[in-house]
Amino acid sequence: MSVPVRKIIHVDMDAFYASVEIRDNPALRGKPVIVGGMPGTRGVVCTCSYEARKYGVHSAMSANKAYELCPCGIFIHPRREAYTQVSKQIRRIFQDYTDLIEPLSLDEAYLDVTVNKKSIPYASRIAREIRTRIFRETGGLTASAGVSYNKFLAKTASDYHKPDGMTVILPRQADAFLGRLPIGKFYGIGKVTEKFFISMGIRNGSDLRKVSRKDLVQYFGKTGDFYYDIARGIDLREVCPHRE
Repeated sequence: MSVPVRKIIHVDMDAFYASVEIRDNPALRGKPVIVGGMPGTRGVVCTCSYEARKYGVHSAMSANKAYELCPCGIFIHPRREAYTQVSKQIRRIFQDYTDLIEPLSLDEAYLDVTVNKKSIPYASRIAREIRTRIFRETGGLTASAGVSYNKFLAKTASDYHKPDGMTVILPRQADAFLGRLPIGKFYGIGKVTEKFFISMGIRNGSDLRKVSRKDLVQYFGKTGDFYYDIARGIDLREVCPHRE
């Protein structure tokens, strides 16, 4: 008896904190907004608008470095209560479709819509509806979405056409998609690991598949098993609705 293919959506808000600030203060639109610590302190960047990212600013960067790269940036203290309120609003939208929701943070979550409350047969249609409703009901905030048959591929897909995009990876498309995907675009592979892989001549998923499980485990320990599986589109993790 074959196991039914799951339908997983990963929804990720675009520059969430910065987008909420811009929504609440339209004068900030089109400007390099940086939410987090202030220059001259030991604070860090929580997130920033896409205009600020053009200067090289990114989350977890020190506020001083962000100011060095983007002196014209508008630095704003985080308003966690405001972001939490919007996050709850988005969660209510998710709950109209499924109770199998696994939040990763205030601004992203996995949804299992294999069986959903609206009996919609296509996960891609649900993802489009959710993105449309988020935009309409939150006053113009945008979300990117990835749709696939497991969590790893859904997460990878949501990052593929950011911001305000959606990517669908069907089972028959996974091998080709992963084969050409740059190694640094694989979810779970950071900058340090990316450099190590490139030094080994591994530049994309096709190259990664040529490395044996034994060798990957030798290099990376248990994480090597994860790398071996994701290169083949294998991820058996379930969406866990009890995760805080």
